[in-house]
Amino acid sequence: MDATSRTDAKPGLSTKRLAVLLGGLAMFGPFSIDTIFPAFPQMGAQLGADKLAMQQTISVYLIAYALTSLVHGPLSDAIGRRRVILGGLAIFAAASAGCALSTDLTTLLLFRALQGLSAGVGLIVGRAVIRDVLHGHDAQRLMSQVSMIFGIAPAIAPVIGGWMLGWSAWPTIFWFLVAFSALLWIATLLALPETHPPQARLKLRGKALLRDYVAIFLNPRFQRLAAAGTFNFGALFLYIASAPAFVLDLLKLDQRSFAWFFVPMIGGMMLGAFTSGRIAGKVAATQQVRLGFACCGAAAVANLAYNVFVPVPTVPWAVLPMMLNSFGIALVFPILTLAILDMYPRQRGSASSLQAFTGLVSNAFIAGVLSPLLSQSPLRLAIGAACFTTLGWAFWKWESRSNVPMAACAPSEAAALEPTERL
Repeated sequence: MDATSRTDAKPGLSTKRLAVLLGGLAMFGPFSIDTIFPAFPQMGAQLGADKLAMQQTISVYLIAYALTSLVHGPLSDAIGRRRVILGGLAIFAAASAGCALSTDLTTLLLFRALQGLSAGVGLIVGRAVIRDVLHGHDAQRLMSQVSMIFGIAPAIAPVIGGWMLGWSAWPTIFWFLVAFSALLWIATLLALPETHPPQARLKLRGKALLRDYVAIFLNPRFQRLAAAGTFNFGALFLYIASAPAFVLDLLKLDQRSFAWFFVPMIGGMMLGAFTSGRIAGKVAATQQVRLGFACCGAAAVANLAYNVFVPVPTVPWAVLPMMLNSFGIALVFPILTLAILDMYPRQRGSASSLQAFTGLVSNAFIAGVLSPLLSQSPLRLAIGAACFTTLGWAFWKWESRSNVPMAACAPSEAAALEPTERL
């Protein structure tokens, strides 16, 4: 089945074009986090903010992202995917301009929150678009292709930020985000068809939405799948949120050296996403998840051992375990995400939103609380990451013992079920 075989997609839309566009849409969220990492010292000096205060520019963004992630999916279920993406991109561009013009920390945090309110449209609604147009192994391949493109963002974002600081001041980074989101807005307007036609849309009613969210959230299988993915990714995000301290303070590198951390990590993620796409339909989904968690576990053990026996971390050895960790995460995540979306075919937007919300709440806690506590020591970071990997694996083991297939029912059967019928 190709991308134009369902819905009212424009003729000629290929899965490759869709993968590039959805990957780009997923990128502007990570860009807004990672491009400013090299600028933390300069921004803090100009705005009169210490390291802890600068860390809150990430927490505020993620909290706002998490709150509105509950709205983006259901809104796209009600009015269409395309409108929500275009509106979110426009707001994000305006918020980025506000960040560039900020002259104090309070104003910057306000516009960072506005960035977070809109940044989820690309990733959250994009997942629903994938399941609108494709099923089964084809959906896994497209999800993996999008993940490969998306994975480029955290690798190049801090490098771009460092380059910009070499010839200009930190506001230039936010003007870059304005330009990038404007380019995505034009690309979406011209190239993305509406994949959720009017006859398939649901009315946006507060009580019904709340009821569906409660039903989805209380579903034990959703809890297990969402927790497995959230905690497993938390091991990597702890290092991402701690990147300024890890690169500048612990590894003793300069502001243009963030590539030492991000390139191996994202290289592993892209390789994992490529592998996931290649083995789709050839390796059972549960087997792929087991392999992914095995890689994550091996990375956690290697990272702990290195930091126990080497008190002063150096590159490249300090970052190689994260490369293996990201490879394993990229094998696990597409399977868990598609399993959640397949549980609620009529509420894909809502399911995607709630899955994103659980991950974002965890990430906000990591960035605002755990990262400042653990980033003072490489061993603390390694222990924290190992704990997250263990928790993710434990929830997956719980899910695997439930004997529920990854595809719980056929799409035609699942479409007839309401959330309360799947408990």
